Amino acid sequence: MLNIGIVGAGGVGSTAAFALMMRGVARKIVLIDQNTKKAEAEAEDIAHATPFAYANKIKAGTYSDLENSDVVIVTAGANQKPGETRNDLLATNVRIFESIIPQIAQYAPNAILIIASNPMDVMTSVAIKLSGFDKNRVFGSGTVLDTARFRTLLGYHLGVSPKSLHANVLGEHGDSEVLIWSNAVAGTIHIEQLAKDLNRPLTEEVKADIDDNVRNAAYKIIDGKGSTTFGIAGALSRICQAIDSNEYAVLNVSALHDEVEGVKDICMSMPCVVGKRGIHSRLYPTFSDEEHEKLTESAQTIKGFTEVALNCIKQK
Repeated sequence: MLNIGIVGAGGVGSTAAFALMMRGVARKIVLIDQNTKKAEAEAEDIAHATPFAYANKIKAGTYSDLENSDVVIVTAGANQKPGETRNDLLATNVRIFESIIPQIAQYAPNAILIIASNPMDVMTSVAIKLSGFDKNRVFGSGTVLDTARFRTLLGYHLGVSPKSLHANVLGEHGDSEVLIWSNAVAGTIHIEQLAKDLNRPLTEEVKADIDDNVRNAAYKIIDGKGSTTFGIAGALSRICQAIDSNEYAVLNVSALHDEVEGVKDICMSMPCVVGKRGIHSRLYPTFSDEEHEKLTESAQTIKGFTEVALNCIKQK
């Protein structure tokens, strides 16, 4: 099991800590937050559930407590409010990262750094810049959650377990994300053929509805309850499990790529092999022409915001 630090004890950070504990991924979890009282309360509350799961140690702490951490998850940052896009948070979260990331690098220089703060792809580039870590040890939670949303809704429509579906969301964790229909399969059967065989056709209307519900899921959840917590906590737990078990699991995390669709030096979600060293390798699937175009647009969108963010750091 891993020693995991979580910076940010809000809804995402505390729920992720609970998920990691219940799944038995972490032997020790340290919660850090500028609101010390909240971090202590969340840690104590989660600790009371350990007799029902695993005998993990959960505590609130400071950055010095990150020493010997295997993984540090960053969830800290301004919360996305109803009506805001993830990129609306950019300037505020760059300032926050300038205070957080150097302290993580100081006390946990050998850790894998996982970024969940929004805009996640951009903030991953910021974290790489501020930490000085190798690019394979810093990556974002990516579209692991978006992919889960896609598979869940597709599974509901087809009457098939989402765990048996291989359908991916790539690109930005945001408005320009791309649902990849062209290579989606279940049991080696292309999803379109499977839908016909099951008499549950994937009409353009059905596809559009699934796309809308995946792409806008966060907005709808935030409008209803103020924040998304459980889905992203599950995604972070899954990523950490792949690291802990050295799975060489293929996950759509947001890693730094030399080039994607002609756009250079960009963090965006593509399939990556994840294990105990972080990113072991990067994969590049085959897409339709339309999906290539959409991924190009997504990459260009991320690149634009990334340049703004990195320039903010340079101007400090």
